[in-house]
Amino acid sequence: MKRILLFLMIVGAMSLAACGNESETIDAPTPTEAPLEPGDAVRGEKLYKQTIIGTANSAGCAACHSLEPDVTLVGPSHATIGADAASRVPGMSAEDFLRESIIDPNAHISDGFTVGAMYANYGEELSAQEIEDLVAYMLTLQ
Repeated sequence: MKRILLFLMIVGAMSLAACGNESETIDAPTPTEAPLEPGDAVRGEKLYKQTIIGTANSAGCAACHSLEPDVTLVGPSHATIGADAASRVPGMSAEDFLRESIIDPNAHISDGFTVGAMYANYGEELSAQEIEDLVAYMLTLQ
């Protein structure tokens, strides 16, 4: 009888100890990302016009996209991308369209251009803030 009682006390103590550790894990604060500041069009323009951007020293936007209407370099002209972006995908905002086009350039291919033509790693090489800055600048292109 004493052995059973001793066994139950040990099991009970272990259960309480396990519960105590579990609650500490649950109550521990979780790390959060710092909120982004709104995109800055001035910083975005500077980034857009750089010849090299990103951590892998990739070609900057202006190396492949003209800001002159109907002038094609490697990719389509961005002369009016800020005005056009809102109507490219029904139900998608201009901001979301531009952001997705930077992060996943094969998601929306302009007529006359091919999948894979745009460098696909800007979403990994640019910071979230740099992407927001590019979007803010591109929205000014009317």
